[in-house]
Amino acid sequence: MESKAIIAENLTKFYGKARGIDGLDLEVAPGDFFGFIGPNGAGKSTTIRTLLGLISPTSGKAQVLDLDIEKNSREILRRVGYLPSGSSFYNGMRVRDILKLSADLRRKNCDAAAAELCERLQLDRSRKVEDLSFGNRKKVGIVCALQHDPELLILDEPTGGLDPLMQHEFFSILQERNQKGTTVFLSSHILSEIQRYCSRAAVIREGKIIACDSVDRLAKTGARRVTFRGTLQPDALPDVRDWTETDGTVSFLYNGETNRLVRTLAGLDVHELTIAEPDLEEIVIHFYQKGGEQA
Repeated sequence: MESKAIIAENLTKFYGKARGIDGLDLEVAPGDFFGFIGPNGAGKSTTIRTLLGLISPTSGKAQVLDLDIEKNSREILRRVGYLPSGSSFYNGMRVRDILKLSADLRRKNCDAAAAELCERLQLDRSRKVEDLSFGNRKKVGIVCALQHDPELLILDEPTGGLDPLMQHEFFSILQERNQKGTTVFLSSHILSEIQRYCSRAAVIREGKIIACDSVDRLAKTGARRVTFRGTLQPDALPDVRDWTETDGTVSFLYNGETNRLVRTLAGLDVHELTIAEPDLEEIVIHFYQKGGEQA
């Protein structure tokens, strides 16, 4: 049987009667740069915490790095680099102390790697953690996750609080690690991050995987969100859905020929035109409407 970095079968977690994840099936190959996308509350963080053995599943089974998540959670945590969506640290400690504590817990000297990562992320190791901004706290979590050179990185909403330059540097680091064989599992609700960096992705909604494929295939909905100020009748174009018109601003999803859209708009008195990819929620809706491929 081929080894998998992550494999889950019918993985389910309920909090009492509240749904966390429900019958989740997932496979991530070694060396993949895998995206895990869905709106807030879809079950992304619950999936990650269950895979890491931080919470116990209600039913189903899973393995991470060929290790059972319930029997071998400590070994999984040793070999994985995990960045939670929100990190908390002990007040009174300096950044260097937190990084050393994280390394010591894994019984590994990470001084050189920590120094390099801090330099690239412009993180001052002499600062006390309580004096750090949200973005710099996020950097501390990133260095803790990466400094021990793990086989698998599991990153939950990693770029929140990072400015655009730091986001770029962060993804450069991830790409370098991935090119050397590290598996990256990136959870995000920011579609552009997934499209730019991941090779495969799964879409989760209401605790279930509703689509799993290469990012190129997932992104080929063909739809674009068109928004402008002007007058246009809904039947002026084919392949239009989700039409709204408020105070002279028209917005719709268009799945037809671009040339026809341009010709139609050229004949109107148009102001403030934007044509963009749909947001993540619209992509998810697309998979529901089209009966998206089940993972």
